[in-house]
Amino acid sequence: MKALHIGRAAAVVTVAALALTACGTDNAVNSGSTAGATTSAGVPVTGTLTGTGASSVSAAMDAWKAGFEGDNSGAKVQYSPEGSGAGRKAIVAGAVQFAGSDAAMSDDEMAAAKDKCGTAGAINVPWYISPIAVAFNIPGVKDLKLDAATVAKIFRGDIKNWNDAAIAAQNAGTTLPDLAITPVHRSDNSGTTDNFTDYLATAAADVWTDKKSGDWPAALAGENAKGTSGVVKTVTETAGAVTYADDSAVTDAMGKAELKVGDSYVKISADAAAKAVDAAAPVAGRGANDLALKLDRKTTVAGAYPAVLVSYGVFCTTYKDQATVDLVKAFGTFVVGDAGQKAAAAAAKSAPLSAALATKAKAAIASIAVAK
Repeated sequence: MKALHIGRAAAVVTVAALALTACGTDNAVNSGSTAGATTSAGVPVTGTLTGTGASSVSAAMDAWKAGFEGDNSGAKVQYSPEGSGAGRKAIVAGAVQFAGSDAAMSDDEMAAAKDKCGTAGAINVPWYISPIAVAFNIPGVKDLKLDAATVAKIFRGDIKNWNDAAIAAQNAGTTLPDLAITPVHRSDNSGTTDNFTDYLATAAADVWTDKKSGDWPAALAGENAKGTSGVVKTVTETAGAVTYADDSAVTDAMGKAELKVGDSYVKISADAAAKAVDAAAPVAGRGANDLALKLDRKTTVAGAYPAVLVSYGVFCTTYKDQATVDLVKAFGTFVVGDAGQKAAAAAAKSAPLSAALATKAKAAIASIAVAK
C-alpha cells in the first residue's frame, strides 16, 4: 500500500488550481511538536490540513475553519472550492488529505482510492445537508409553484417563456411576464448538478431522458458558469434567468420555487431537506464505515423537499503518520459534532445531521488510522 503524500507532483493531476491556492508548502502536515491544540480524544495537534471540492459548502467551510482554528491555535485548514469532481480526483491522486463532494464516490473511484488511501480505500461521511434551490430572476415575482416535469422542461428548453401555460396553471393569481427563460447551469463537474439531475431523472423521468451526472448534458441550450457563485451571479444579472444552486448561496434578489411533493407544494427549507434525508437508504455494497446515501427523489413524505444534496467529507481510511491522523480526525469530528453543525446552519442555512446520522459519522471518522 502507498501512504498518502502531499506534494507538488501529486497536485499536478487535474488540480493545478489547488496547488496554487490550497497548498502553502510541499508538506501540508507538520509532524513535529503537537502542543497547543486538541483532537477529539484530547491529544494536542498542530499542522495544516488541505482539502478541495464542492463549492456548495463554501459558507459552511468558512465557519468550520473559523471554529476549528479558534479551538486549535496550532492548526490551519486550507480548502479550495474547485467542484466536487475535482475534489474526488484530488483525494484519489493523493493530492489532498480530504475532499468535499456533493456526490458520494462511485464504485470505480472507491477502488482507485485504495492506491493512496490503503486497502480499505476512502470513506464518504455526510457532513452537510442542504436543499437545492430552483432560483430565478423574474421581476416582480419571488415565489413559484412547480412540479418536477415543469422544472425539467424549463431546464431542457422545452418551456421557453415564463408565462407558459404549464407554469401559469400551477400559479393561479400570479402575474407572469412575457419574458424569455434563460436556463443557467454549471460549467464544471458538480455534485450539485449530480443531485439536481438525479432529482429530474427520477421525479420527471418521462421528460428528463438523460441519466444523472455531475456534468450537464452537452446537447442542452442555455448559459453556463463555473461554481455555485458563478451561476448565482449570472442569474442575478440576467432578467428571466433560472438556475439550480445550494440554497445558502441564493440571494434575496432572487426568487425560489416550491416543488410539488405528492399533492402539495413544499417550500425550500433546512427542515424540509432534513425530512428528505431521513427517508434515504444506505448505498448497497459499501464498507461498515462508509455512509453514502441513496436519496428517494420521489418521496411523498409530507413536508419533504426532494431536491436535496448531502455533501460528504471524503477521507482516507489510513494516513502515513499519527500527526496526520490526529489532525484529520480532529477536524472531521468537529464538523459533524454539535458545534460544527450549528456553525454551518448559522452560516449556510444547512440542516444539522440527525442524532443517529451524527453518531454514525463520528464513529466512521474515529475509525481512521495510521497506515501499517
